[in-house]
Amino acid sequence: MQFLAILLLLSAFLLTRTTRLKSAVHILVAQSVMVAVACASGGLETETTHMLVAAFLTVVIKAGLIPYALFRIVALLEHEREVNPILGPNASSMAAAAAIVLTYATIDRTLPGVLSRDAIATSLALVFIGLLLIITRRQAIMQIVGLITMENGLYLLGLSTTRGLPLIIELGIFFDVLVAVSVLVILTYRIKSSFRSTDTSILKELKG
Repeated sequence: MQFLAILLLLSAFLLTRTTRLKSAVHILVAQSVMVAVACASGGLETETTHMLVAAFLTVVIKAGLIPYALFRIVALLEHEREVNPILGPNASSMAAAAAIVLTYATIDRTLPGVLSRDAIATSLALVFIGLLLIITRRQAIMQIVGLITMENGLYLLGLSTTRGLPLIIELGIFFDVLVAVSVLVILTYRIKSSFRSTDTSILKELKG
């Protein structure tokens, strides 16, 4: 799990560095696959069938359907870069590094000796970095990537602390995520159709 935690943190850190939307979606796919691997390995260790089902759904929805929709929108854009973020790549990376250090320090202080230290710290770091992307990026696609990163962190947190939620609850969570992201993708497509861009700062022009 320690090696997988390093890879997950690396994926989140790379998201703060990239400005190309297509690259960000590729990183999100890799991150979601790693979360699915963590879920599947936990299911195999505990012989829990619903965790294997959750891993399969993670691959289908977070590494398949959602990225496919995002790639379709990116392909329609004339300029598929984040050109004017609120925080630049260097500042975002420093904030992400600070979040990682803070989460590990918090876990070591509040839960000393806990077996799932790396998993809990990584999941909290993913949540903070996902929130950072939502707040500091202007492109709607990057904000969706940040939302899925947050959800991956929350799911990993639940996985590391409870060894998987009941299947009916996990199905409900996946359905909620799919519906929410589908609505966001539709809105993003409408923004692109109206303004030839997915820069959400353009929406300020709609103020009466």
